[in-house]
Amino acid sequence: MHVIATAGHVDHGKSALLRALTGMEPDRWEQERRRGMTLDLGFVWTRLPGAGDLAFVDVPGHERLVGNMLAGVGPVPAVLFVVAADQGWQPQSEEHLSVLDALGVRHGVLAVTRCDLAEPDEARAQARRRIAGTSLGELPSVAVSAVTGVGLDALRAALVRLTGALPAADRAADVRLWVDRAFTVRGHGTVVTGTLGAGTLRVGDRLRLSRDGAMLRVRGLECLKEPRQEAGAVSRVAVNVTGPGAGGLTRGDALLTPDRWLTTDTVDVRLRGDAAGDLPRELTLHAGSAAVPVTVRPLGEDTARLRLAAPLPLRVGDGALLRDPGRHRVPAGITVLDVRPPRLVRRGAAAARDRELRTTPGPADGAEELRRRGLIRRSELLAMGVRPPAEPVAGDWLADPAHWAALRERLSDAVEEHAARNPLEPGLPLEAARQALGLPERGLVDALRAQSPGLRHNEGRLYGSHARPTLPPRAEAAVEAVRADLAREPFRAPEAERLHELGLSPKLLAAAEAAGALLRIDKGIVLLPGADAQAAAVLARLEQPFTASQARRALDTTRRVVIPLLEYLDRHGRTVRVDGVLRRCRTADLDAR
Repeated sequence: MHVIATAGHVDHGKSALLRALTGMEPDRWEQERRRGMTLDLGFVWTRLPGAGDLAFVDVPGHERLVGNMLAGVGPVPAVLFVVAADQGWQPQSEEHLSVLDALGVRHGVLAVTRCDLAEPDEARAQARRRIAGTSLGELPSVAVSAVTGVGLDALRAALVRLTGALPAADRAADVRLWVDRAFTVRGHGTVVTGTLGAGTLRVGDRLRLSRDGAMLRVRGLECLKEPRQEAGAVSRVAVNVTGPGAGGLTRGDALLTPDRWLTTDTVDVRLRGDAAGDLPRELTLHAGSAAVPVTVRPLGEDTARLRLAAPLPLRVGDGALLRDPGRHRVPAGITVLDVRPPRLVRRGAAAARDRELRTTPGPADGAEELRRRGLIRRSELLAMGVRPPAEPVAGDWLADPAHWAALRERLSDAVEEHAARNPLEPGLPLEAARQALGLPERGLVDALRAQSPGLRHNEGRLYGSHARPTLPPRAEAAVEAVRADLAREPFRAPEAERLHELGLSPKLLAAAEAAGALLRIDKGIVLLPGADAQAAAVLARLEQPFTASQARRALDTTRRVVIPLLEYLDRHGRTVRVDGVLRRCRTADLDAR
């Protein structure tokens, strides 16, 4: 299917032309048919050989109804621009053209209608001159009469050629369905319609409502009044949705693939049209079918920051437009450059931001985006509309290579500085390291440490390659006294009274272990380094499995020591519990007997 919107001045015959092309009535309301003027969006379709299904979004032409026109033309990739032969170019022709130009629409056909009332050549020439300088460029044109049928076959042929030139839609893309109509069907509930510009919808899909995050389910799906199990872009769809808040859906809402979109109320944009400094402070942003008041803050000549009155699901690279409803003007089209821009708090920050944005290429560039942010989740970058340039460094986190290298250097410096300030506890706790580097997750510290050969990790602390605690002379003497005791009885750990007598506090014991002088088995229980291997060798000579009592006797120690020692051996894989009472040594220690 292909979807085309109409455009043109009021009463130039847009709806009449669609009636003649499709045999359907685009004006949905009795008031529209009575007055002979389109007031809201209309939807009709036909099937053309060589083009397949062709759906039209008929838009109103009156200046007071441009908001409705924008809701219909925003998500549509091509236009049927209508100018009446007997009236020529008119004010709303100009405003509709400025809308299309601001949106960057590049595909269309010019239809010069009512050629049964006047010669079309002058109106055609005038329209083509106006259109040529916009994004539409040199459009093919057809003179046509909806009354006599003259030119209809030529118009159909032009539409077939137009559809053949349209770029293929990405049916695997994330869904963002802008709602242009919402209503209730008895027995079915809420139905919304819209132009599916990318992605694929299926019955049973879950979609997130952009406005409040509510999760809705696709209960039914229709394309051109025909039930479907799935519909791919580009197509006109009617979606029967159910879920919390479904009854409150309205034009301007968007239904999104869950967890793949960000909503934002602040964007940095590049302008096409008036200079940023010439824009009014208050304008209306039209994106998709949404219309949201915005406050404009100029950054540079062609860049600005927009503060939205309500958040929208926007991505880097999205096109939209700014409109001044009071003056009936479209002063600028925009391209979204950043949906998570940094705060501007210092003097000169706006100018600095403009300089930064000048380096941003037109398409979303993953490497450049990563360079500007340093660290960002891969899922967030995708939700912003930017393709990740590399694999994550940890979990879902991406890092700019230069920023990551600087973080490694800062981590090494932080470890060394901590060791210098804390000679008894030279190890920097992982959480302290995370805070020192301003990292969002501790896993990033682990990844940095793994890529830093000069750092080692032990029990939640980071040490430099040569970091050893420096014990005061009295503490060194006390540790040597403990080592002498253990040399005589290797598994008779000193009692708490003995440690207190020697002045060895828990902090000094931890420092002695970090220095490699003692091995802490448990709180307040220390042995000589290597005592764990020595104990495993003794226990391997016992009949397997063995009890804690048998281990106590073999090691010539007390229950106070043997229980935490066996648990230590369990944790380090030297012994294995058989049941609540028995243990056995691991195979390697048994083979070494």
